[in-house]
Amino acid sequence: MSIIKIEVGPSPLGDSHNETDISMSETVSPQKLEPAAIVERVVSELSPSDLNDLCDSTDAAIKGGGGFGWLRLPAREILERYWQGVVVMPSRILMVARLDGVICGTCQLIKPVQQNEAQAHAIHLTTHFVTPWARGYGLAKKLLQKAESTARADGFSVINLDVRETQTAAISLYESLGYVRYGVHPHYAVINGEMIQGYHYTKLINADLAAHKGAATDQPR
Repeated sequence: MSIIKIEVGPSPLGDSHNETDISMSETVSPQKLEPAAIVERVVSELSPSDLNDLCDSTDAAIKGGGGFGWLRLPAREILERYWQGVVVMPSRILMVARLDGVICGTCQLIKPVQQNEAQAHAIHLTTHFVTPWARGYGLAKKLLQKAESTARADGFSVINLDVRETQTAAISLYESLGYVRYGVHPHYAVINGEMIQGYHYTKLINADLAAHKGAATDQPR
């Protein structure tokens, strides 16, 4: 119990009423605010500060084995040109995660080439990561859900992705959201001289196409 003593001026009721003790059975503590965790699609050129934050996050993800093709940190100008190129390429869609306004993760969707009409329904997800300091706020899941809604809105019915066998947290996330492993690449990557397998996943994100597929399967042959 905490005691708050309040000094007051002269009281018409006498000196015994010049001090008042107020007892409180509970101590009030300031409420802790959670940081704002959001994801968004990048639709315009990155500002210098956003580009810097994105490169910093990428550096941290590469150091932490985040699944990039890079195993060693590239020069900053190379990384800047890479992300600037992603933003302007019509075949790529970039999503970013922000924690209190700071870019801390990404994922990309890569569209099929125009001449591949047989697979025009499918889009590929890559560079899905959240930098180590921003983990624990559900941003990896938010990025994936944003990628799915974006792909669906853009007319795609399937998302494909691949991941190293060592990325167990990512694998658990994909499988929890309905991604189905359909193949294993036995020679997917070489990390520190060790051959690493890769897992290939797919998810049907268009319910109408799923219904159409089921109806076609039920047709007599």
